[in-house]
Amino acid sequence: MKIQIANGRVIDPANQIDAQQDVFIEGGKIVALGCAPDGFAAEKIIDAKGLIVAPGLVDLSARLREPGFEYRATLESEMQAAMAGGITSLACPPDTDPVLDEPGLVEMLCFRAKKLHCAHVYPVGALTNKLEGKRITEMAELVEAGCVAFSQVNTPVVDTNVLLRAMQYAATFGFRVWLQPIDPYLGKGGVAHDGEVASRMGLTGIPVEAETVALETYLTLARMTGVKLHITRISSAAALNAIERARAGGLDVTCDVAAHHLHLSDMDIGFFNPQCYVVPPLRSQRDRSALRAGLASGKINAVCSDHTPVDDDGKQMPFAEAEPGMTGLETLLPLVIKWAQEDKVSLPDALARVTASAASIMGITKGGHLGVGARADVVIFDAEAEQVLTREALKSQGKNTPFLGMPLPGVVKHTLVEGRVMFG
Repeated sequence: MKIQIANGRVIDPANQIDAQQDVFIEGGKIVALGCAPDGFAAEKIIDAKGLIVAPGLVDLSARLREPGFEYRATLESEMQAAMAGGITSLACPPDTDPVLDEPGLVEMLCFRAKKLHCAHVYPVGALTNKLEGKRITEMAELVEAGCVAFSQVNTPVVDTNVLLRAMQYAATFGFRVWLQPIDPYLGKGGVAHDGEVASRMGLTGIPVEAETVALETYLTLARMTGVKLHITRISSAAALNAIERARAGGLDVTCDVAAHHLHLSDMDIGFFNPQCYVVPPLRSQRDRSALRAGLASGKINAVCSDHTPVDDDGKQMPFAEAEPGMTGLETLLPLVIKWAQEDKVSLPDALARVTASAASIMGITKGGHLGVGARADVVIFDAEAEQVLTREALKSQGKNTPFLGMPLPGVVKHTLVEGRVMFG
């Protein structure tokens, strides 16, 4: 179908575009911006007057709960949530059941996702078999099946020699390794940031050192091997400082932060609110401020949703016994816009963190931008409008978020995937 998106403010950080102009789509691709190509006759015109037209968002971490956890969410429900959130490309962590450590499982997930014609799903393969940290997976076969990177999610490899060999293997073939810094022993059994709030509430704490000790190990091994290392979901000022020191020493390493860590701190646990139980934990207000500043300066490369849908039974428990995680596909754009408004960051700079930068980390070239010839993955939204987040409005099967009842900016009007209007 030939589509013309008219009268909108086009923001494409990858191509440094911020101007009012039309976008022309044909055959699922962007064919022109500004002036229509010769012979173009739109079959559908979307009036985007007063709205932002941007590349579909790229999310570096979204648990889709398939296979194995369909009682928490289904691929269908989470794809609809992605469309409602303007997310057209997303990376799926390997901590499914069974774990994404076999090519057949990866191919099945990709096949199921493609049949839905919604967001493009990019599986992240397990770095070690069953995420047990003992044997390295067949990375080359997993890449052929569709994996874009390899991770242990939040299950650290205890044996650093295994981790070293995994990084050497990945470096040899140019595979990406995404690691979340968690020491297996420091803070073991902890559920909240090790600070005054946890002490006062009698909760077992997780010190910042649980993040930085593991991080320093990863950075040292990356320096030894030359692997393409991405640090996922940092939560502390100390971790950001360690990454900056490594970069100053010549190490090429990227990092991201979860959107909720930009707005919440351990103070938000309140009266043992299990919706605020996440991994890594919400840390101090000082850490939150450092993360916001690091994102604004570009020291933190991208923002992800860290979407983790949990059923009501998993959250309606005492804080320390609840399941960690927060739904995030539908709040990613609003939370990024809210951060940008509060910290006076320009909208193009803010959108870069969830489009071009995220796409670069994932290694995809067809998404994250609106260049001529690119996939017509587009989100059209009202950056000024606010809407109160409600359970009923959430498309995700997981309703677990502390942002319910809050007015959030950024209302998605349309989401297009390869030129098909999938939302709005």
